[in-house]
Parts: sequence; C-alpha cells; structure tokens
Amino acid sequence: METASCSSSSSDSTVKPAEQPPDECVEADKSMLRSDSAQSGPSNNALPFGNLTNHSGSGDDSLDGLPNCAPRCPLTPSLSPRKRTTSQSKSEPPLLRTNKRTIYTAGRPPWYNVTGTTFKEAFVIGLCGGSASGKTTVANKIIEALDVPWVVLLSMDSFYKVLNKEEQELAAKNEYNFDHPDAFDFELLVTVLRKLKKGKSIKVPVYDFTSHGRRKEWKTVYGANVVIFEGILAFANKELLKLLDMKVFVDTDSDIRLIRRLKRDISLRGRDISGIIKQYNKFVKPAFEQYIEPTVQAADIVVPRGGENFVALDLIVQHVHSQLEKREITVRSALASAHQGQPLPTTLSVMESTPQVRGMHTIIRNKETNRDEFIFYSKRLMRLLIEHALSFLPLKPVSVETPQGGTYEGKRLSGKRITGVSILRAGETMEQALMAVCKDIRLGKILIQTNHDTGEPELHYLRLPKDLTEDYVILMDSTVSTGAAALMAVRVLLDHDVAEDKIFLISLLMAEMGVHSVAYAFPKVRIITTAVDKEVNDQFHIIPGIGNFGDRYFGTDAPSDWCESDDGMDI
Repeated sequence: METASCSSSSSDSTVKPAEQPPDECVEADKSMLRSDSAQSGPSNNALPFGNLTNHSGSGDDSLDGLPNCAPRCPLTPSLSPRKRTTSQSKSEPPLLRTNKRTIYTAGRPPWYNVTGTTFKEAFVIGLCGGSASGKTTVANKIIEALDVPWVVLLSMDSFYKVLNKEEQELAAKNEYNFDHPDAFDFELLVTVLRKLKKGKSIKVPVYDFTSHGRRKEWKTVYGANVVIFEGILAFANKELLKLLDMKVFVDTDSDIRLIRRLKRDISLRGRDISGIIKQYNKFVKPAFEQYIEPTVQAADIVVPRGGENFVALDLIVQHVHSQLEKREITVRSALASAHQGQPLPTTLSVMESTPQVRGMHTIIRNKETNRDEFIFYSKRLMRLLIEHALSFLPLKPVSVETPQGGTYEGKRLSGKRITGVSILRAGETMEQALMAVCKDIRLGKILIQTNHDTGEPELHYLRLPKDLTEDYVILMDSTVSTGAAALMAVRVLLDHDVAEDKIFLISLLMAEMGVHSVAYAFPKVRIITTAVDKEVNDQFHIIPGIGNFGDRYFGTDAPSDWCESDDGMDI
C-alpha cells in the first residue's frame, strides 16, 4: 500500500458538478469528460450535425476558427461550492460550448475486437473515505486532470435503500444509521457496476436525501472508458472489491469532516445542529471506526488531505493513463485484411437490380450529376430500400372485417415496434424515407467519426429512445466500406440490450469488405442494400463507389484530409 503525503498550500474546495441533461423520452447517453460548470450536458434537442467536431479537427466548415480540442484542466481548486440534495452519479459529454454552438471534442475508441466482442473493460477507480472526507472533490479533480473522454462518476449515495414509513420516522429524528452497511443496496450496486465495467448501458437510481427515497426517473449511463466509484463503504463488500482496478482511500482529519458535514446538512438538507451532532456521535463516528477506517488496508493509495494533495492526484492520473495505453486495440486495420475471398453471407440481401434501380445508380454514381438530381434519385432509391427492408420483418396472421362486412386474412407486425437509428451525418438522409413508410416511428442518432491520428472509428454522440429491448431496429448509413462504423453502431445497440437478430443494417451501397466485417462479428444481423461493390482502395474508399455521399447530398466540401467515414462512406 502506497501513501502519498505531499503538502500543498492551496485550500480545500469542491468542484461544482456540471448540469445534467433532462431525462425525457430519449437519452443523451454520453459520458463525462469533466465536471466543471463550464461544460454542461447537452439538451436532448441539441444536435445540429453542422456543429459537431472531434479533437482531430474534423467537422463542419462552420467550425473554422473555433478551438478543436478541450484544454487540459490543471489541478487547481474551484471556487464554486458543492450543492446537492440528491445522489451524484452522473454521465457527461466531452464537449465545449459557445453562445451558438456545441462542439464535441473527443470520441470513444473501439471497446471491442473484430468479432464484435467487448474486449476492453472500463478502468474502475474506487474512492473510499469517511463522510465529508472530500471523495467527490478528489473524483472531480481526477476527472479534470485525466483529460480523457468518456468518464463516469458513480456515487454510492445513489444506492441507499428506500426507507419504509418506520425508518423514515427514525431518519426524521436522526435515529437512522445511514453509515451502516445495511443502509445500502449492495446487490443492485454490484450488478450496476459490473455491467458498466463491461461496457453495457445501465440505469442508476437517483436518491433524494430529503424524502429518503428514490426518484421515479433513473439516470441512464453508457460508454465509460474510466469509472470513478466513490462512497463511504466502497471497500466494504468483497464483490465490489473484485471490480475495482485501483483503490484509493481519502484520509481527512475527523474535525474537518465534522465541520464539512455540519455545513452541508444545515445548508442543503435542512437539519439542525443538535440533530447533526447527535447523529454524528451516535452513528457516523462509530461506523467510521468500525466499518470504514479498517478498509484502508485494502487501498492501493492513501491520499491525506483529499483534494489538496495534488501530488497524490498526479500519481493516480499517471497510473490510469499507463493502464489505458495498455488497453488500446485496433479494429479498422484488422478488418481490412480479414475475410478476403470469402463468399457473401446468407444474411445479406441485395435488392434486385431492375432497370429502374440500375438507372438510379447510374445517375447518383455519375460525378457530373448535379446536387438536385443526386438528392432526388437518392431519395427514390432510399424509399425502395426501406420498403425492401421492411419485407424481412416477421409478420403474424390477422383477420379484419372489411366495410362490406367480409373478412380479410392479412398480416401484422409480430413485435412491439420499429425504431430507426441513423449513423450521422449521411445516415440521417434516410430518416425521411423511413418516416414516410412507418407512421410515428421513434428515431435515434449515433455520431461516429474517424480519429485521424489512429485511423480508428470513435463514438462521439449517442441519442437513443428509451427501452429498445423488444424493438426491431433499422440501422441506417448511406454507404459501408470497411464496416468499422457499422460494427461500432451495432455494438452500441447490443450494449443497450437490443437483440442481435432484431437489428437490420441498411445502406444504399456497401463494399464486400464491410459486408463480411459485419456478418462475421454479428451473424444474426440482417444486412440489406441496393448494391455491393467488390473493391476498396488504399484510402478505404469503395471502388467504383459513389463518392462522398454526405458532401454530395448536403452540398458541402470536405477538407482533403477528411476520411469519408465522417459522412458514412469509408468505414
């Protein structure tokens, strides 16, 4: 066990949590890069694709002159006081905000291998310490200093058990022991943390300290590269300890913890001084001595003075960075060399190349075709593709009565509903055709772009409707070359508990390489397209191909160093 005990003259303070996006009918399931107040979460309505970019500088021309990456936040105290009456587990996006634009600054690299199997688990840091020891402050400072995208803060406070009427009466009289292990729902906590570590989408309860119950709406969290789990009894459960890759104990003087607790409970929880002191002497202090302090033996690092100990925090950050580097994996290059010469899979369905279909392909593939004609014939082809894709949905027989009183033996969808998910930005062009065919369909969006330094696809933005478990999902992208973006999008859907055999990947044009990549990783996914081209060149462009679909459709010109994957073409 290592003890970091370097001093600092800076005073202890906390970092104000970022604002949380409203949890309405859709989720903005991104994970947090920082928790400072300057980087609040996006509203569920804020996704103008022209205002998105990544840290490599790829994005819309309208972003010229704006910073293309988030600045590294130093380990300096914030002056904003912590204010909370609910548990603080949260998931925030890597972004910058200006008055008019939301700029996404970093993406999540692949967390799976070429077989589509989750290969890279999240790195979990456990923070333990007494009540008001500064665990949340330490967590926020680690997040600021890590400077990596997609970090989740999971608070043990979210997992307090719901109190019954008798227990609520005891809590109102400061007679209930919130510091005892029995006060926490460890079974739910272990389940949630295990799923989060494996890359799954999870729902976290929101505990209300004023009513001592859970709020109706739970927070959805997904996509963690790093999970910081903090709580007074973070090391008190054997199953929890197995999930922690790094264990940090925050050691703060008991007098300081009592003062902080007094300030917090008076100003934020409406409690009186006598009640707080009574509870502290009767429950908090004994629980610390009996259950919390002994767990320091399980810690890898002890941090005296909490958030003031910048050297200790730097040691933690350096270790996390070294561990993340060891977990890096490459997907795209592996896809390019796989499955060559293999027959096309049986899960692929290519529309019949009728004279009409071939004629429309001739128009949209022609580099001389003007934008108006390109859009018109692309839309026609999309409509035919959507109709063709829907024919693969399972139907059940149904009898209806006609206006003349007769009976007609027909068909109806055998399932809960259909949801459309587009891979931005070019996949979004297919939404109109889907909505024209499927009334009141729910839509989701996924933004995947190429990191020009690594050549790997990265997940930048995710907005999915709730409860996709029983849905048939139409996953839309304009073109598929290597299949790297499609692979990532399918993995995201699986992480949100969509059944593999209920995913339909549709695209106007695919390369054989992309078809094989998706089919090999996900053999139950139905792949549907209007045409398949055989070749992909050294830049991973489909040959003969269709060009940069997004640029031709939207009338934009991409910089020469752009990978066409950003518009749904080359990955």
